[in-house]
Amino acid sequence: MTLLAGFREARHEGIHYATAGSGPPLLLLHGYPQTHAMWHRIAPALAEHFTVVAPDLRGYGDSHKPPQTDGAANYAKRVMAAEMVDVMASLGHARFAVCGHDRGGRVAYRMALDHPERVERLALLDIVPTKTVFDRISAPVATAYFHWFMLAQPMPVPETLLGGANAAFWLDHVFGAWSGNVQAFSPEARAAYARGFCTTDGIHASCADYRAGAGVDRTHDANDLLAGRKIACPVLLLWGERGVVGQAYGDPRAVWRDYADDVRGHGVPGGHFLPEEAPDETLAALRNFFG
Repeated sequence: MTLLAGFREARHEGIHYATAGSGPPLLLLHGYPQTHAMWHRIAPALAEHFTVVAPDLRGYGDSHKPPQTDGAANYAKRVMAAEMVDVMASLGHARFAVCGHDRGGRVAYRMALDHPERVERLALLDIVPTKTVFDRISAPVATAYFHWFMLAQPMPVPETLLGGANAAFWLDHVFGAWSGNVQAFSPEARAAYARGFCTTDGIHASCADYRAGAGVDRTHDANDLLAGRKIACPVLLLWGERGVVGQAYGDPRAVWRDYADDVRGHGVPGGHFLPEEAPDETLAALRNFFG
């Protein structure tokens, strides 16, 4: 059951989503290790102005979790972005705004690059491009982002490390270490995240997501840069002032200008999980940007 008050749930081609509202379409894409429930503090307010669609990404929540193919190519952000475009088309939304957090942000910017005719405006929450993470490794970034390298190891290494009772321990670590306030997560939301993540299929799918990031996603970023291909629409970047993006990359807007010409944004109090740690500030920025 969705935690988004007033939203109805549905499914399209393996993707579970919740939707509400009647204004211009807005797609919300969650991050790791969460589900669409991460938007529960801001989505109902956004639905007063927009037709909000909040899916569970492939591999997460109640969406399908196929076994990875060779090189985790079926978890490439290009594949996941195309899947989200199809969900929106099934609802009659040919062109829409997108907001993505964490892994959902990576799906979102890949969508803007691969489907520029679909994406009107793009908001990215607390990320830098995938290629940038690998190209600009430092001791602080490697220490904070060690999971990028652990989860990308060949199966079944990370699956085994995170399996069984260790899955709950891992979630506690993630929400504690990556946030500025672990109390920001409601018990209901934490239960929804655990239900989607703490299974054999859920852990495997999330590892496949990171394997794709270390391989095919990184290649797609490099190819776009080499071709001079940039995001065509306006981009809003929000980052947690106490998080890695806010502390390790100088001005993150400057990083994103290699990928988009129109980039604006600012830091938000808190750590990584902006819609839950700083819902008022995040909501205000999104409303202002999306109109």
